[in-house]
Amino acid sequence: MYLTFDKENNILIAHMAGELDHHSSEEVRNKIDDRIERCKIEKLIMDFSNVTFMDSSGIGVVIGRYKKLSIKKGIVCIANVKESVRRVFELSGMFKIINVYSNIDEAIKAI
Repeated sequence: MYLTFDKENNILIAHMAGELDHHSSEEVRNKIDDRIERCKIEKLIMDFSNVTFMDSSGIGVVIGRYKKLSIKKGIVCIANVKESVRRVFELSGMFKIINVYSNIDEAIKAI
């Protein structure tokens, strides 16, 4: 999993590429949490445009960031979800609590 960050209007955008699974989830979790703490972030957009596979460990990463920022009255959303990954989100029921947007610009405007 390759991870890069952008910051726009005090919103952290985490761009992920590769597989978000049990092999990569801890590293992704640690890097995002580190950036949230260092930059005092309260709004996070997770960009799934280059995520090719996700399992339940990936759901754990997303829900963990959601819980972490909810404590601070923050927001987590996801954007650019491919169909194969979208199915995992749908089956898990995540879309009931986390908003999904078709692209980054739409997510920035919404949050």
